[in-house]
Amino acid sequence: MDQPILVDTNIYIRLLKQNRDPAAAFFEHYDTVNLVTCGMVRLEVLRGIRHDRIRERLSRFLDTMQYVPVDPALWDEAAALAWRADRAGYVIPNPDAFIAACAFRRGAAVLTEDRDFLRIPGLTVLTPPPSLL
Repeated sequence: MDQPILVDTNIYIRLLKQNRDPAAAFFEHYDTVNLVTCGMVRLEVLRGIRHDRIRERLSRFLDTMQYVPVDPALWDEAAALAWRADRAGYVIPNPDAFIAACAFRRGAAVLTEDRDFLRIPGLTVLTPPPSLL
């Protein structure tokens, strides 16, 4: 797939709970030059890691990904996305609205198990293959 892929936090967490190295798992399944991250995913992932060695390794891996730069307009895009969802009758959690805005900004699909992303019009959502998880 040539489209960039923004990997959602829940994928990292699931791999880590299985005592698997997310970097190695992604190398097996994706062209890692197309992987994208953003500050929200980085915060959510690194915050929960208990061991310094694992945290440092994963931080270095995230540093190799395409990073979606943040500016005030991106926050406005996330707020508008959440506002539209509210008016349509469903709530998108703020972190998910921000991650989706980052994906739109980069033209990326979101690799996730979180069904909230399926409610965002125009967002390409990828389900992880069973061989990844």
